[in-house]
Amino acid sequence: MKKVLKRYSIRNYDFRLVIFLVTLTILGIMVIGSARQGNNQTKQILGLVLGLAVMTVVSLISYDFVLRFAWVWYCIDLVFLIAVIVGLGEKHKGATRWIEIKALGFQFQPSELSKIILVIFFAYFFQKNKEQLNTFRTLVITALLVAVPLVLVLLEPDLSTTIVTALICLTLLFIAGLSYKIVLGGFAVAVPTFFVMLYLSLQPEKSALLGYQSERILAWRYPELYPDKALQTQNSMMAIGSGQLWGKGLYNTDVTSVKNGNFISESHTDFIFSVVGEELGFVGSAAIVILLLLIALECLLVARRAKDLSGKLICCGMASLIAFQSFVNICVVTGLFPNTGVTLPFVSYGLSSLVTNFAGMGLVLNVGLQPKKYGTRDTV
Repeated sequence: MKKVLKRYSIRNYDFRLVIFLVTLTILGIMVIGSARQGNNQTKQILGLVLGLAVMTVVSLISYDFVLRFAWVWYCIDLVFLIAVIVGLGEKHKGATRWIEIKALGFQFQPSELSKIILVIFFAYFFQKNKEQLNTFRTLVITALLVAVPLVLVLLEPDLSTTIVTALICLTLLFIAGLSYKIVLGGFAVAVPTFFVMLYLSLQPEKSALLGYQSERILAWRYPELYPDKALQTQNSMMAIGSGQLWGKGLYNTDVTSVKNGNFISESHTDFIFSVVGEELGFVGSAAIVILLLLIALECLLVARRAKDLSGKLICCGMASLIAFQSFVNICVVTGLFPNTGVTLPFVSYGLSSLVTNFAGMGLVLNVGLQPKKYGTRDTV
């Protein structure tokens, strides 16, 4: 039991990170209530309470103990992802990404949990293989271990989550000590491949992507030729621009509001930032971005004090999750990227994302409770 619950110094508990998380989530709850009438706001409040409880419990459990079961977590991740593919998942708008627990009356998205589990697993795996990280054998095993869950997520289909998860895994590999020669070689292959794929994706008759994926990219590049597909993003940009500096205010009844006219679907989930822009203006949008940035930076600060590589990787993994997912979501909403189905962390509606992200932050807090040097006073 001592290995699970240690004596920690309360002065090492990162209350600043907790404040950032709670503030951002409360802002999200307020915007969700304005974006969509119904009980979504109440559910998100319950998600906040549950998330804080989970985060607190996880933060007091030694991450060393959690990492001991890394292979168990990895196998659980695969079981959930396979369950979605084989028919146990709930289909929504052409994608099967959720598992519904009818007895308990809720559903969750395994791909959200997968991000956290992969951070845990590769923190363990790279710590164990840090001396052989740049060997051919270790890199091949790493590629296979990454590929299996990514392929399962891609089959849902969920290309955007696959890309974000891949970026998180690549970040962990780089932080773990991947050779710069290999990094440069990877860029030499990846950059031309990306532009070739982009070129092929922009060819209506011979796109390399699935139908809906190709249509979204074409609508992004040629909105005048695909007005129906481009309408969501066009309305989103219009909403953000109409908010100007201070916005129209939450719960407003402005008849010119894009949100009030129901011109933005998924306004409480994937496109929540468009509601932020319209109702809270540039100031509110900047506040959201700054809070997301502060959370990512705080994770990196904790990583600097980590006692070992695995703790450092947990913190950097969570920082990259927040940074990459936020970047993709905001770029989509502002028309810089094609339309995808990625939520804005701690802001968008969704208990799966909210609770799992809080659990991941609990691990970061525990890393902070076990710095390189321990204090001896004010223990709890």
